[in-house]
Amino acid sequence: MGNGAQAPDRTLIARVRNHFEESILTARNAVELLAPVVAAAAERLAAALLADRKILICGNGGSAADAQHFSAELLNRFERERPGLPAVSLTTDTSTLTSIANDYDFASTFSKQVRALGQAGDVLVGITTSGHSPNVLRAVEAAHERGMTCIALNGRDGGPLSALLRNDDVNICVPGPSTARIQEVHGIVIHCLCDLIDHQLLGQT
Repeated sequence: MGNGAQAPDRTLIARVRNHFEESILTARNAVELLAPVVAAAAERLAAALLADRKILICGNGGSAADAQHFSAELLNRFERERPGLPAVSLTTDTSTLTSIANDYDFASTFSKQVRALGQAGDVLVGITTSGHSPNVLRAVEAAHERGMTCIALNGRDGGPLSALLRNDDVNICVPGPSTARIQEVHGIVIHCLCDLIDHQLLGQT
């Protein structure tokens, strides 16, 4: 390193390498399991968009950031020029979120939005690394009430979310105990979905 700076501690470098290696290993171990499931989810998303329906997306914490990431890639663009696609992250309106949490409970923050905004034929994407998030679970229940398809970006053993999903829903469940590793694979899945949607709507590049 220049300007007389000392090289970073080798222990820190080793930890960085370990994070990279674990992330690569988790993704490699998941690819055969998840590839057909992600493709099925992309088919449902593209079909909804072609039918002039919309995509609602929700999650908490890092998964809230993933929800916003996914909606941004759809509403704006991914890697190809195209018109914006109708997608709404249910995590961004702090006035709505806090009013629902204050007047009712935090577990209702997404389900009340789904009941207000969701319509038959829309798709709900619920993101959780454990399958245990109460507000995501209630959102799935609300989506089913509205005649919507659900896609779960899930993790670990799938939790109670897996049991809520119906035959026409899709459960993209990343195996493994680490929240960080599951979130990293969720990021890859989101980019795969964006690419597959564009491929189906726009054709081969």
